[in-house]
Amino acid sequence: MDKRKLILLVGALIVAIGTAFAARSLFIGASTPKAEAAAKVPKGPKVLVAQRALPVGTIITADAVGYQDWPKGLVQDAYFIDGEADMSKLLGTVVRHPITAGEPITQGSLVAPGDRGFLAAALGPGMRAVTIPVSARTGVAGFVFPGDHIDLVLTQSVKGQGQGQTLKASETILKNLRVLATDQKTSSETVDGKTRVRTFSTVTIEVTPKLAEEVAVAQTIGTISLSLRSLADSQSDLDKALATSDVKVPNGASKAEEDQLIRTALARPSDKGSTYTTGGDVSRFQRKSMPAMSPSPAFGQPMGAGPIASARPAGPVVRVTRGKNTEAVVVGAK
Repeated sequence: MDKRKLILLVGALIVAIGTAFAARSLFIGASTPKAEAAAKVPKGPKVLVAQRALPVGTIITADAVGYQDWPKGLVQDAYFIDGEADMSKLLGTVVRHPITAGEPITQGSLVAPGDRGFLAAALGPGMRAVTIPVSARTGVAGFVFPGDHIDLVLTQSVKGQGQGQTLKASETILKNLRVLATDQKTSSETVDGKTRVRTFSTVTIEVTPKLAEEVAVAQTIGTISLSLRSLADSQSDLDKALATSDVKVPNGASKAEEDQLIRTALARPSDKGSTYTTGGDVSRFQRKSMPAMSPSPAFGQPMGAGPIASARPAGPVVRVTRGKNTEAVVVGAK
């Protein structure tokens, strides 16, 4: 090969290699300032955010919220800042507006106990609040706190005709009711870091409109007692609801949607599966069946009129009016 051509080829190769290194240095130099600029962005304070989706009516607990680093330029005055907010005062408050997971919690999104509208905000959609009078004996001696779930047990005496023995009976009429307040307190009281146990005269519970009617009637029948539910019962009730298809998780539902359906199912009150116990189940000297009741009065007679033993006519009855008098005549009667 000609010496001159060889020199030109080597020179071109050197120029190509130099160009490649120059281009590589250019790209690296362009990205480095961006990385340095990103590293120099000042971190803001830690703000309180939701650890999961918090629908309206959710009572704030320690596992529902947490502090997280937030860009300084995006911090607002309504946020709860770590080191400034009193976490003990936030526990027990109720969510007023829906909060998504990871969203900062603002002061206007929570309602504190004692504030106007607190109890209404604590109610779930379509739910009602009713109050029941209790005593130390019927109220689990004060070991029931707002947020607990209870069952209602109705105790009554059923009298029969004459001087026969009455039937003593109790039955669980409603299950899995959430306690909203005891007396006028919607949160538990702590003294020296320990929850104070105290008796109360009334308890306010969350029910559906239909169950509210049942509670109102039950209070006129007999004595209502509270039965505190174990936390482990919620999981067993959920397994039963899933097995019987009472709770259906749609296909393709996200983890957040599935958790919301499960939490709704766990908090659902019910009047199904009622159980009862009579005096005869407890003592052999008590009766187990209903006492004999007075038969119904004859057709056309007011209650209490005529002999008690009068029976309802078996055949068809025709009302016959003569002038101002109306009487019931049994067709085919002699």
